[in-house]
Amino acid sequence: MTGMSGADVRAAVDEMARVLGPVTDRDWAVPAGGLEWSCWTTAAHVAHDLLAYAGQVTGRPAARYLPFDLRVRDDARPAEVLAVVAACAGLLSAAVDTADPQVRAWHWGPCDPGGFAAMGVAETLLHTYDITRGLGLSWQPPARLSAGVLRRLFPGDPAGNAPEVLLWMTGRAELGDRPRRTSWSWRAAIQ
Repeated sequence: MTGMSGADVRAAVDEMARVLGPVTDRDWAVPAGGLEWSCWTTAAHVAHDLLAYAGQVTGRPAARYLPFDLRVRDDARPAEVLAVVAACAGLLSAAVDTADPQVRAWHWGPCDPGGFAAMGVAETLLHTYDITRGLGLSWQPPARLSAGVLRRLFPGDPAGNAPEVLLWMTGRAELGDRPRRTSWSWRAAIQ
């Protein structure tokens, strides 16, 4: 199974900080692209998912998600939310990089550490895209990271420019003459 590493998670979050860090003074209460969530809530969601994935890798539950949750304080400024994202990315990176590749934890079936890294990268890239749309920025996910996500989470994806394919696979854009998808899911569990 082709997975990703903690370095990929760190690279995705570094890109998120590079793109969004300079615009933390803007109004993050606006909707994030086509989502119902605000930009602020979307960034907090990324932190939540990164922490949840780290917990899965280290806790190794076989049948469900561990019963814990991250709560970012309501008064946190956008720059502080990005700092929480970076902290949670550090935890996921460490969990993935120190886990035996044979470790399995539940994500709708057994998932390896590289799969959790790929999901962390996907959540970061896709929601950075959503936030940039909400804040009026033009940005696409990096090609190398997009290609890694596609290899691990979307087997059978169509050929094409990796960032554009990733955005299409996740219902965020059209792809050539293919209409925008209205339903999608990734496959993280190892069959």
